[in-house]
Amino acid sequence: MNYTLKSSNIMPKFGIGTWCIGEVETEFKKESEAIAFALENGVRLIDTAEMYGNGKAESIIGNALKTVNIKREELFIVSKVYPHNAGRDKIFDSLKASLKRLGLDYLDMYLLHWRGRVPLSETVECMETAKKEGLINDWGVSNFDIDDMKELETVKDGDKCTVNQVLYHLGSRGVDYSLAPYMEERNIALMAYCPLAQAGGLGKDILKNDTLLSIAKKHNAMPSQIALAFIMSFNNKIAIPKSSNKKHLIENIESQKIKLDDEDMVLINKEFPKPNKKMHLDIV
Repeated sequence: MNYTLKSSNIMPKFGIGTWCIGEVETEFKKESEAIAFALENGVRLIDTAEMYGNGKAESIIGNALKTVNIKREELFIVSKVYPHNAGRDKIFDSLKASLKRLGLDYLDMYLLHWRGRVPLSETVECMETAKKEGLINDWGVSNFDIDDMKELETVKDGDKCTVNQVLYHLGSRGVDYSLAPYMEERNIALMAYCPLAQAGGLGKDILKNDTLLSIAKKHNAMPSQIALAFIMSFNNKIAIPKSSNKKHLIENIESQKIKLDDEDMVLINKEFPKPNKKMHLDIV
């Protein structure tokens, strides 16, 4: 399953997130092995950030990449820059440090992690320079609400933004009111982080919901797989669940094979309706 970005580059609609990786040294080996396992089982999109584990997540990914025999052009690696590093005085050092930790020559996607004090115009100019220098193929943003996206569109080359990564799952569909439609109209991909609500840890235990359990039984699947399949059923939505558990990784990967029918979608939308008014953008 792939999505064609407005740049014409191809991005997988399923990948793995690495938030919380690289924080406990005794887990580094297990985390690296889990990433390698995911790659060996067909995953090609990996999402990370310089913030995750203070760079250690990128290093762990870099170690995993060394252990698998996959051509660079088959991979789609995403990283993010801190807002305070997103100006012309720091962004290139941050980018090159991320590349070094990952053991790569370029990123497929580089995101501004969230809005900070650096003017958007300056960050966009730097992103475009990084593209011209071959350090990144595409750039985007993260945790941008609709007003942020509209402002970005007024900046020179702001329309070159290809992705906005936001929190999105069945229990948090606020973006479906105005942000997601706005992005789809402009061919901007929505990367859904925490697509499983951190296994229900964000306050709405979706994976124990009766409707979801019923649909899962119908498809001989797990509720988590239905939650992921729902997200990926939308043209421009990409799911990046995080797991270091090999069983869960396989379940997540297999979710790409599930095709929800119209009846499933009606039931899900009734149980987890999109809002009828603007909601505050969820961020964790």
